[in-house]
Amino acid sequence: MRDVAIDRRAFLSGVGSVAVGVAATSLTACESRDDRGSTESSKTLVVRNFGGAYGEANRKAVYDPFTRETGIRVEVVHFEHAQMLAQIREDRPRFDVMDIDMSNLVLFEHEGASEPLDYGRLKNTRNTGIAQSLLTPNGVGKSYWASVLAYRTDAFDGRKPASWADFWNLAAFPGSRALQGEVDWPELEFALLADGVPLDRLYPLDVNRAFKVLDEIKGSVRTYWEYGAEPGELLSRNQVAASSTWAGRLQHLIERGTPLAYEWNGARRQSNGYGIPKGSANPDAAYRLIDFALRPEVQAHMARLYPDGPVVPAAYGYLSESTATNLASTPGNLLSGFDLDIEWWLKNRDAVTRRWQEWART
Repeated sequence: MRDVAIDRRAFLSGVGSVAVGVAATSLTACESRDDRGSTESSKTLVVRNFGGAYGEANRKAVYDPFTRETGIRVEVVHFEHAQMLAQIREDRPRFDVMDIDMSNLVLFEHEGASEPLDYGRLKNTRNTGIAQSLLTPNGVGKSYWASVLAYRTDAFDGRKPASWADFWNLAAFPGSRALQGEVDWPELEFALLADGVPLDRLYPLDVNRAFKVLDEIKGSVRTYWEYGAEPGELLSRNQVAASSTWAGRLQHLIERGTPLAYEWNGARRQSNGYGIPKGSANPDAAYRLIDFALRPEVQAHMARLYPDGPVVPAAYGYLSESTATNLASTPGNLLSGFDLDIEWWLKNRDAVTRRWQEWART
C-alpha cells in the first residue's frame, strides 16, 4: 500500500495570493451507460460521487461551469463501492469518473479496477503545490476533510478544551461524550494523543495502549455516532458536552447562534480524490473534468459551498479569512493536525475494527 499522507511543507510553500472568485450554476440527473449512443457518449460524462450537500456543491462549483465551458453534459450516479467494483470487473462501468476517498482509490488501484493517470494531461497538477503524496499513480487528490473535537461553549464555565487530553479530562471538563461509530476508521489516534503521543509519532499505532486509554472514558461515552449530522444534534440538544465530528458539519448551527465550537488541535485529516475506472467509455472528457476541477478558482468556489479544503494552495487567494479558517488545509490547521496513515489502516483495518466493535458492545 502507498502512504498518501499530506506533505505540509509542499502545500504551505505553494500558498499564493490571487483575486476573487468564480460563478456557479446547475446539473442534470443520471442514466445508464447502456442508454447512451456513441455520439451522445462523447458529449456526456458520468461522474460517481456520494451525493447530498456534497453532490449539490459539486454541481454548482464544478459540473455546470464545466458544461458551460466545454459543452459536455455531466450526469451523476451514486453507486456504492461494491457496485462500482462489480461493474468494472464485468467490463461495464456505468460511470466515467469516480469521486471517492483516497483510501478507496488506493484499493481500486490494487484491485486493478482503475486506469493509471497520465499526468501530462492534467496541467493543473504541474508546479501548483499539490502535495506529491496526493499525486498517486491511479488517483489525484481533490479536497481535504478532517475529524475534529467539538464542544458546547457553555458547558465548562468558560473554559475551552484545547486538546484531546482535555476531551479525556472529565474532572476539568465534566459531561457526557460522543465518539464516532463504524462510519469511518475507529478513532484510536485521539486516544493516543490524549495519552501524550506526539503528532509525528502516532504511527504505527500502539493499539493496546489506545484501547487502554479508551477504557478511561468509556463510561462517559453516551453514544457512538453513525452519520455526519449526529454530533451536531447531540451537542445542540445538550445530550453531550463534547464529541468528535467532521469539520464543517456544525457550521450552520454555529451561524444560527447555537453555543458550539471546534478545536483543530489534533485534527485527523483525510482526502477525497478523482480516479478513472478501468474501461471508462469517455476518458478524454474525464481528464478534462478532473483538470477543470483542480483550477484554483474552481477549488475555491467548491470550498465556499462545502467545507472541504482545497488541495491547490493558490485557491486560498480566492477565499475570505472567515471561510478559510474552517478548512482542513488552511496552513495553521495543516500544522496542528495529522494525516491518517492509509497504509497502516488498510493493513490493520479488519483486526482493529473487530476489536473496536467488541469493545464498544461490552
